[in-house]
Amino acid sequence: MATLQELLQQKEALEREIEATKKRERADAIAKVRSLMAEYGLTLADLGGRAAPAAKPAGAKVAPKYRDAASGETWSGRGLQPNWLKAALAAGRRLDEFKL
Repeated sequence: MATLQELLQQKEALEREIEATKKRERADAIAKVRSLMAEYGLTLADLGGRAAPAAKPAGAKVAPKYRDAASGETWSGRGLQPNWLKAALAAGRRLDEFKL
């Protein structure tokens, strides 16, 4: 019966082998695709590929869409309505009155 230490060493060896196999098979697949593209004169555009759009940083500010002229407070239109807007709407004003 194997000890815990021996089993952990076997696990590490298997994980290294799995990672190496993944890298090798991925490289082989890329080589096959490149070969086929060259053989048929295909480009990335032929495959419908395009550059991925640049990701916006998380928490990026959104331009305000609504402003209270009296207080100068703004709201982007995302998330919950701020209290100043809720109160104005409850008083009978319309949302489009605050639109920028």
